Amino acid sequence: MTKPDIHTESGRIVGDNQNSITAGQRGPTLLQDVYLVEKLAHFNRERIPERVVHAKGSGAFGELTVTKDITRYTKAKLFSEVGKKTPMFGRFSTVGGEKGSADSARDPRGFALKFYTEDGNWDLVGNNTPVFFIRDAIKFPDFIHTQKRDPQTNLKDPKMMWDFFSQSPESLHQVMILFSDRGTPFSHRFMHGFSSHAYSMINAAGEIHYVKWHFLTQQGIKNLTAEEAEALAGSNPDHSQQDLFEAIEKGDFPKWTVYIQVMTPEQAKVQRLNPFDVTKVWYHKEFPLMEVGVLELNRNSENYFQDVEQAAFSPGNTVPGLYFSPDKMLQGRLFAYADTQRYRLGINFNQIPVNQPRCQVNSYYRDGFMRVNGNGGKSANYEPNSDPAAPIENPAYKEPIIDIDGPGAHYDRYEDPGNENFEQPGKLYRIMKEDEKDRLVSNLAASIGAPTVPKIIRDRQIELFARCDADLGDRLRKKLP
Repeated sequence: MTKPDIHTESGRIVGDNQNSITAGQRGPTLLQDVYLVEKLAHFNRERIPERVVHAKGSGAFGELTVTKDITRYTKAKLFSEVGKKTPMFGRFSTVGGEKGSADSARDPRGFALKFYTEDGNWDLVGNNTPVFFIRDAIKFPDFIHTQKRDPQTNLKDPKMMWDFFSQSPESLHQVMILFSDRGTPFSHRFMHGFSSHAYSMINAAGEIHYVKWHFLTQQGIKNLTAEEAEALAGSNPDHSQQDLFEAIEKGDFPKWTVYIQVMTPEQAKVQRLNPFDVTKVWYHKEFPLMEVGVLELNRNSENYFQDVEQAAFSPGNTVPGLYFSPDKMLQGRLFAYADTQRYRLGINFNQIPVNQPRCQVNSYYRDGFMRVNGNGGKSANYEPNSDPAAPIENPAYKEPIIDIDGPGAHYDRYEDPGNENFEQPGKLYRIMKEDEKDRLVSNLAASIGAPTVPKIIRDRQIELFARCDADLGDRLRKKLP
């Protein structure tokens, strides 16, 4: 039976639902990909009023203290001197569950940070894993739908997840982490955080370096077994939220040591694996961790809804000296995160105290729901104007010039050899201890072996794992009927 065409909302047939339009094989995404924008914009508006993803969260205020000089890489003022402190707010979350879901669910954990700098807010939106399931934002709505509920039964169904994963081999690295011990952290304090995406830094000389951010917990890594996680879901589904709140209340402030990996543009061009593919890590032997500072959470919110629920993050919030990369997932998130906050909280969400910059903000934006900052008073709402006191642009703060090379097209994600899907998950499996491998296989088998998962999907997924490592495939075949 021939499947019907996919259409846009206006009825145009979609020519490629797997790859967004980029400038060159590894270049940034083009805004002219109207289907990508429509798909993300529609997805952002699918839930009312809770967050579409990361609905269940916990948060607290704190500060970042710089411990090492990185001014050779960035001119960002918050890193201008050793010892400098920048106030911040952090939110931790599960990804797929609803607001009342259990903290102990097998799920990645969001690790979102907002830094209140003198040049405006800098948001770093990451996870507790260094990679992600997909490499192109055009697949994000499809992926998240598999983590939500079946449209007929309204039940979570492993069939949806494994049907998608088994046809998306780029997901293997993250799936391997998700079903390992790291898939169920004991609580938010006992897990690492990662930017996952590559970002860039610009120094005072205008030189660009690509970076990945790492936040390594000083509390140590602590995970739950599948049995412990299931028991907590029934006995205390808010365990992680309670643990974080109570630790801060008694003065046991959680801390993370902040590191970066640094890659030059010249190094990026000759990497065998695509350095802007978020399903990949940068090998530490080639790009070692460099210390930056210490992140500490030391103050609980006085009102959960006011701060934690209304906190709005976007990787598009940057300051001079910190910028983006051609990562296709990051490029999509630059639009999607801010857009979903405009829908969820309203166009003026940055006037909510937890989202307000701590520096002076001048703009010509006016009106909209919940405009509470005086709305510009009687000043001009257009520019250029003749008012000598009215704000104007400052050319010194223009975005950096970025090299873009290549025709705009839908590039097949499997054609770039740098997007190879099996090497890194295979290496991850082989460095696991035997007991860790046993738990990984048991966790995978329990999910893939669910009664609703057809044999054709099960076999397809096992074959992908076997391509990562033959032993992993063999163990799964023996474990499953």
